[in-house]
Amino acid sequence: MAFRNRRAASLPAKLSRSWLLVNAAHPEKFGPALASEADSVIFDMEAAVPDDKKDEARESVVEALSTGMTAWVRVNGIDTDFWAKDLAALSKAPGLRGVMLAMTEKPEQVTYTAMRLTAGTPVLALIESALGIEAATSIASAPGTFRLAFGVNDFRKDTGVSDDPLALAYARGKLVVASRVGKLPGAIDGPSTPGADQARVLSDAAVTASMGMTGKLCLSVDQIDGANQGLAPSTDELDWAHDMLEAHAAGASVGDGSYLPRLARAQKIADLADSYGLWNA
Repeated sequence: MAFRNRRAASLPAKLSRSWLLVNAAHPEKFGPALASEADSVIFDMEAAVPDDKKDEARESVVEALSTGMTAWVRVNGIDTDFWAKDLAALSKAPGLRGVMLAMTEKPEQVTYTAMRLTAGTPVLALIESALGIEAATSIASAPGTFRLAFGVNDFRKDTGVSDDPLALAYARGKLVVASRVGKLPGAIDGPSTPGADQARVLSDAAVTASMGMTGKLCLSVDQIDGANQGLAPSTDELDWAHDMLEAHAAGASVGDGSYLPRLARAQKIADLADSYGLWNA
């Protein structure tokens, strides 16, 4: 049985827009999540699982990743009693695509995590505190770091800021700049609130995109379409890129100095849209 959506399975994780978190204590949800349109799926063994269910959830994840499923896994923070057990169990799971490290606050936490996994396993650093935000640049440059993600809810608890985009702009901007300095793919934004409808998710994704972030966590399959649509090239961008590339292919003159940068942008839009299955839609 093919567990993973074929389009999503072929998409490089550096381009993933929607990152669906699935409660690892409910393995019956793994299959439907992997069959969804989520670009990447994360089995969540951290916040979603109470302490007395951690061992059982870990066993379910390892079994799934050893019997044909492929997914990312959110592991517990390095300062917990579960971190070492999580990594020891996952280190030999053939379906592991990478791990998300909860409560990342120091660059060495990413490196220590990567060292306990098969060489080359990517680590997505989830930054959820003021300490993590201020250390974002060094975390982004740490050996093993693949992308940065924003744990909005825990960051708000830590700092007392509201969910107003202006209040969160500094933290989001920090992750965007750090990702660029560390030569990483774009940062991943936090999720919309549980139960948010597609209009709200689209609105939230517009904020995400405006800040320069290229991915978004999702708490349910209902949030995937909004995240994917909001973080993909728009219809206007696709039309412009089509026109630009067709004119170039037909021998359009170079014109002024902005031509080549515009051509490069059109090609980038075309490549992204093709990766997302939109270019020839």
